[in-house]
Formats: sequence, C-alpha cells, structure tokens
Amino acid sequence: MAGHSKWANIKHRKAASDKKRGKLWSKCAHAIIVAARLGGGDIKANVRLFMAVHDAKKANMPADTIDRAIKRGTGELQGPETVELVYEGYGPGGVALVIECLTDNRNRTAPDIKHIFEKQGGSFGAQGSVMHSFSRKGIIVVKKDKAPEEALFEMVVGAGAEDLTSDDEYYTITTGPAEFEHVKKALEKSKINTERAELEYIPHSRNLIDLETARALQKLLDALEDNNDVQEVYTNHEPPEAFLNELAGS
Repeated sequence: MAGHSKWANIKHRKAASDKKRGKLWSKCAHAIIVAARLGGGDIKANVRLFMAVHDAKKANMPADTIDRAIKRGTGELQGPETVELVYEGYGPGGVALVIECLTDNRNRTAPDIKHIFEKQGGSFGAQGSVMHSFSRKGIIVVKKDKAPEEALFEMVVGAGAEDLTSDDEYYTITTGPAEFEHVKKALEKSKINTERAELEYIPHSRNLIDLETARALQKLLDALEDNNDVQEVYTNHEPPEAFLNELAGS
C-alpha cells in the first residue's frame, strides 16, 4: 500500500499466516474495549469501533466475544480497565521505534517491553527520546475501485486531508490528527468504504539499513508483536531488497 513502509508490508504478510489465534483475539478485544469506551458502543456512530470490530471479524473472533468486549468498553460488563500506552526505544543499528500498547496492567507492560528490547539488542528509551522523529497522522486506505481518483482527491482535501497517493490497488489518504474524523465522515457520507482508518506515527524520513541490521531488527519486531499488549510498532528505517528477497524465499 502506498504510504506504508516495507516493515509494515512485512508485518501484514506475516499476520496473514499467523496461527497464534489466542494472542490475536486478545489484541482485537483490547482495541474494541478502548474504542467503545472512548466513542460509545454504537458501531454505526463510532468509526474506531467499527474498524476494531471489522478487524476482529477478519480474525474470526466469535460474535459473542466481540459483544462482551463492547460491553466491557461501555461499562455494561465489569473488568480491568484497558488503557493506551506509548513506549519508545532504539533497535539494532540505532533504529528508532515507537510502540503502541493497550493494556489492563501497566505495571506488567513496561517491564515486558523493556525486557524484549534488552534481549534483542535494543534499548528502551525515555519518553520523548525518539518521538521527535515522527509525526502523528491519520491514514485512511481505500480500494481504487471505490471512487475516481480526481473526485476522491477533491472530496478529501475539501474535508481537510493533507494528501492522497495511490498504487496499483489502493488510495492512501493522509490527514492531520484534528482532521482525521472530518475526512472519515466525508467518506462515510459518500458511502465510500475504507479498508483501514487509523492514527499512526509516521517517520519524518526513512533510512535504508544493511542486511545484518535488518535481520536483527526483524527479530526485535517479531518479539514485540508477539506480546499481547503491543498493538502497533513504527520505525523510521527500511530494509534492503536483499532482506525482502530472503523473506519471499522463506
């Protein structure tokens, strides 16, 4: 997809073959709980909840489990409070990383993330240590068969979007955090379905790393993403083509 790093594409390919269903469902449930708590339990009125439920259904989460997660978020069912946390650190080769987590136990999550960094040759950073290299942006992905590019560009820019790019299959719309909801509502009003709509940390620039660093970094990314509390990991570096060829052949 346009607008995404090669690391993101690697993650999506790996997720497609991920058999660790329990961990995947746990992550989906956390996302649903937070979305329902912040925006209410009505899927039609809460876009973030709609996308969280959409992801849960793609992961084959049972409908009753999804319903319980929504009720946890709205307070209809009791349970530990799930909170959003963001951690920062450096991977092998000094690669900057931002890690988004959802957790019901912050006293567990921080030590776990720190241990993963240390075990995989990285370093757990203080707040603000790498965030200066990233900007918070809204990223909305739409299939190209949903609308003509010129018409879509005019619509989303009119609603406050910063940019629209495309590849063979998708449009990627970029917004500022404040304009994110306005653009999503404009798409909904025009009945244009989105593949994904999220606030992300986008690096100001992406730097190419060598093959050995890419291999070491991928081990760190895998370990982080295997943690139940980790939702997303962002980096400001790109792997070389040789590393992508290795993955394709594995």
